[in-house]
Amino acid sequence: MADTCPTGTTEYMTLYPEHSTDKALRLGNVVPDFSAETTHGQMDSFHEWKKDAWAILFSHPADFTPVCTTEIGRLALKYDVLTELGCKLATLSVDPVKSHEDWLRDVVAHCENKIEVKFPIIGDQDRKISKMYGMIDEGTSDAQSLPLTIRAVFIINPENKLMCSLNYPACVGRNMDEILRIVQALQLSYKKSIATPANWPYNHQSIDMQGSVFLLPTVSKDDAEKYFPTAKTCEVPSGKEYLRLVRMEDLGAGDMVPKDGKGAGN
Repeated sequence: MADTCPTGTTEYMTLYPEHSTDKALRLGNVVPDFSAETTHGQMDSFHEWKKDAWAILFSHPADFTPVCTTEIGRLALKYDVLTELGCKLATLSVDPVKSHEDWLRDVVAHCENKIEVKFPIIGDQDRKISKMYGMIDEGTSDAQSLPLTIRAVFIINPENKLMCSLNYPACVGRNMDEILRIVQALQLSYKKSIATPANWPYNHQSIDMQGSVFLLPTVSKDDAEKYFPTAKTCEVPSGKEYLRLVRMEDLGAGDMVPKDGKGAGN
């Protein structure tokens, strides 16, 4: 762990079991490893491919479909900033790799930003990976005439643990700005033992603490005083001291606070 607070991220992560007892993939679980053919060649091990890095596994229902075409294009526009954050990116559908390669010409042509798709697209024609990750039902998918994966996003930390899982229906496209925001928030929590409030970084403008973050609930009072001496405890009717805010500037991350001041309040 990059964090140094003893009762922070390290203790917080112990609240999430590494493995489930019913084969379901849940937050904190170590994600299944797999090998696959991709548009960048053979991937012998997903774990080795992402070794010691953050990663996003991003599924789409099918090639040559309208929403998926825009999603891959918009994801390509976030590739460089995600790479700068040390986050690797791979996408997947149940189509074969040859289909992906043919379809990518349409993706590039449709996106008005002259994109280049730099991440691999996994071919999961036998649905093995989709079943392992719970994107389609192992017991019923073979009987379906059109066994599409859901629009799933798995954000995975350097220890191969699932930190966020998003599921969308085939009719609703994903917001790439939100996915980037989640990666930024997860990495900040991982490194600094904090939790981001609702609407972060557009939060707590009313008390002149926009972009501020909370200490994780596991952080002890002693550690809070030692590692976060500038933390501000918000007073509430219960009298409980659990709303402990820290300015991003005090975490060395002031550049992540928006300068426009827009967005929702507390």
